[in-house]
Amino acid sequence: MRDRPAVAGGRDDILSDNANLTGKRLLIVEDDYFIASDLKRALEAHGITVVGPVGRVADALALIERERIDVAMLDVNLGNAMCFPIAERLRTCGVPFLFLTGYDAWTLPESLRDVRLLVKPFDSAAVVAAVRNLCEMEKVR
Repeated sequence: MRDRPAVAGGRDDILSDNANLTGKRLLIVEDDYFIASDLKRALEAHGITVVGPVGRVADALALIERERIDVAMLDVNLGNAMCFPIAERLRTCGVPFLFLTGYDAWTLPESLRDVRLLVKPFDSAAVVAAVRNLCEMEKVR
């Protein structure tokens, strides 16, 4: 009988060798504490440095001006505000980003409909794959 490799923490551990994102700085804009915490934990497990998370437009814009941001994940609906000013600022700065949402792309302004959506609910493997994809885009800029 073949020995099976030990899996300690599920899907995140399986991905850890080929999903090392060490040195990348990711801005998370998410107003749900539990989602933000899960995202942060999953991504930090793969070596990424999380900037934030923050849940307000003003806080995110301040971080963009103050911190180095390589890539970003933006919740579309931030309570009583939408994340579109953040998206526009990131685009101006040339920072790749994606939207976290439970909505369809048609809810986005026309100018942002080309941005990738990560539809809620999502699992950590999808998050890591999406961030890896963003980091590949970041290398191109």
